[in-house]
Amino acid sequence: MKQYNAKNIRNVAFVGHSGTGKTSLAEAMLFLSGASDRLGRINDGTTVCDFDAEEIKRKASVSMSVAPFEWKNTKINILDTPGLFDFSGGVSEGMRAAGSAVITVSGKSGVSVGVEKGFSTASKKGIAKIFYVNEMDNENADFYKVFEELKAKFGPMVCPLVVPFVENRQVQCYINLVEYKAYTYKDGKSTQVSMPEMGHRLEGLRTAMNEAVAETSEELMEKYFSGDEFTPDELINGLASGVRKGEIAPVFCGSAYTLEGIEQLMNGLIWLAPYAQSMAGENATDKDGNPVKLTVDDDAPTAAVVFKTIVDPFVGKLLYFKVISGEVRPDTTLVNMRTGVTEKIGKVFLVRGKKQDEVPYVCAGDIGAVSKLASTNTGDTLCVPSRQVILPGIKFELPNLSMAVQAKNKADEEKISMGLSRLMEEDPTIGYIHNHETHERVLSGLGEQHLDVVISKLKSKFGVDVTLEVPKVPYRETIRKKVKVQGRHKKQSGGHGQFGDVWIEFEPGDNEKLEFRETVFGGSVPKNFFPAVEKGLQEAAVKGTLAGFPMVGIKATLYDGSYHPVDSSEMAFKLAAHVAYKTGIPQASPALLEPVGSLKAYVPNDHTGDIMGDINKRRGRVLGMAPSEEDNLTCVEAEVPMAEMGNFSTMVRSLTQGRGYFRYEFARYEEAPQPVAQKVIAAYKAEDEG
Repeated sequence: MKQYNAKNIRNVAFVGHSGTGKTSLAEAMLFLSGASDRLGRINDGTTVCDFDAEEIKRKASVSMSVAPFEWKNTKINILDTPGLFDFSGGVSEGMRAAGSAVITVSGKSGVSVGVEKGFSTASKKGIAKIFYVNEMDNENADFYKVFEELKAKFGPMVCPLVVPFVENRQVQCYINLVEYKAYTYKDGKSTQVSMPEMGHRLEGLRTAMNEAVAETSEELMEKYFSGDEFTPDELINGLASGVRKGEIAPVFCGSAYTLEGIEQLMNGLIWLAPYAQSMAGENATDKDGNPVKLTVDDDAPTAAVVFKTIVDPFVGKLLYFKVISGEVRPDTTLVNMRTGVTEKIGKVFLVRGKKQDEVPYVCAGDIGAVSKLASTNTGDTLCVPSRQVILPGIKFELPNLSMAVQAKNKADEEKISMGLSRLMEEDPTIGYIHNHETHERVLSGLGEQHLDVVISKLKSKFGVDVTLEVPKVPYRETIRKKVKVQGRHKKQSGGHGQFGDVWIEFEPGDNEKLEFRETVFGGSVPKNFFPAVEKGLQEAAVKGTLAGFPMVGIKATLYDGSYHPVDSSEMAFKLAAHVAYKTGIPQASPALLEPVGSLKAYVPNDHTGDIMGDINKRRGRVLGMAPSEEDNLTCVEAEVPMAEMGNFSTMVRSLTQGRGYFRYEFARYEEAPQPVAQKVIAAYKAEDEG
């Protein structure tokens, strides 16, 4: 592929609901442009973009892939993103590098949640939006019904550009409203045919297009109201201006499977989608946080952002980057602004699916890849030492489903952390901690499918076979009343004996750890044994007497005791403190504490009642509701016990069809209700006996 400058580069993200044909659309474009010598099929596992073993197995995209092609002296970088919500990290990556978004819509099922999310994400980023109504070869497809849904959902900015003429549930030809010409297709090649008779419908569609164009400037508005026809140049320039400003969202249609209408979309991307140079660079900051405006200019100092990482246990990391300014060339030195490490650039590549082609350089506005940069990860800025700037990174969705990871083979336990840390470099939406309180490795992700893919990759890439289990809840124990008890340790053997005797008062305290103090009078316990008593109590408090959970909120006062001048020792007094603890805590009205978290659930307005009902079933307390920044979403705020949050993410997604999401973080510990406490204690005892 030849080198293109920023004026002839389009960076286009394909977004939309799973199953609407994003990868098939990319495949069709690659085939028609000659970038691929065969038309791959998802069911056959032969597409360029879905090359990962997990994608071939699942017949669905699980990560973002890049696929450039050339069309009419223009380079179009496709950023094919996953439609499954569990893999939204790929959407975040693709949108970071994109200048426009093609939102695929099913001609059968219409406007789905993935369409809404794709539109919302593109709008937040401020990039152009183009709709493509796919599957028009299906007899159940209904373009005009889908078009009306788009208009109803997204308003008058939705503008038809290519529409079908349908007879007997079959598309007879496609009409380009800008050219006012009709085309049929065979093997992706178009043939112009005479315009069909569509009556008022066609005129209505043309009027909708003209109205959208008129809105883009005062001159065109005046011409429209004067009744004059727009010239072809005025139509194209008006549409392009509106699309690039985000005022018009054009609608194309066709079939990625039969290649119908694909050519018109490819042409549309050239004259509608913003070219890389027109994106006017980005706002960066210097090391002190001062704003720096970058221009998309090959001659400017180099600055690039890494937007995706692929980890291979044998080859190492492959980093995808977008050059914002300057050029990235082999054998140059760039600074990683997150780590401060100087990275030596080796070879640079153009990537198409899994294929890598070495190139002499990657220019401003273009996308490339580099390997073997050990200290660089997704979201990092690479720039020349002479102009150090920090580009905006990538905001990823936080993981919300956690499971405990258990190695099937104990010998592999140490490999789990290593493998997951490598996969976290590749996928920032993975969370992982080693909970030292419950002695579990806890893996977090965006849903069940996401975690399933993670453990599958852990096995295929790193040879570690694991199972997932519901994680243990880190309960705590405390006491509710004051008691005074004696702890006495006496043991006589052949030589010196062991003797320690303490009187300790236990009472509720405020600290996380056991609070120790002494009020011994008259030397009944020598001062040199005080640290041993405290150490014995601290060791004992690691396990409570109800179910073996750590003891918190307890104050212990050593106020009396006795000693033997020969047989007393630090060990004896430490053991005496153990005895006092085991005797006194059961008398001090011990209670089980459960962790409670703060929940913010963002759900569509018409689902707030259902969410609040579900929260109540989980023993939660609804604190109130607040409007969200996102349209049609309300934030329900509540406090919910951690033990009840297990399948909450699945419930929210199911109830809201994927529109809702939530944030949950630990707030404090509260006393567990008696039935809950009894159940937990019984389970602990059964496990202990087992």
